[in-house]
Amino acid sequence: MSTTETGQVTGTQDKDYNIIWFVEACLSNALRLETYVADAERAGDRELAEFFRRAQGESRKGAEQGKQLLASRLAKTS
Repeated sequence: MSTTETGQVTGTQDKDYNIIWFVEACLSNALRLETYVADAERAGDRELAEFFRRAQGESRKGAEQGKQLLASRLAKTS
């Protein structure tokens, strides 16, 4: 039995599933980074807090770009 999903079991092609996974990973990362920002601020480390804020912004940006790409691709198949 293959561990690779090609859409036969889930009904979602790999390329679409991969975008969905990417968006979820970016959003999860943004949430996790909120904790890291708070930890850095609590420790009084502004430099580290700002670093995590920038990383969080990039994660949000990646999620937004992934959502837009997925939406445009799904619109073409409907």
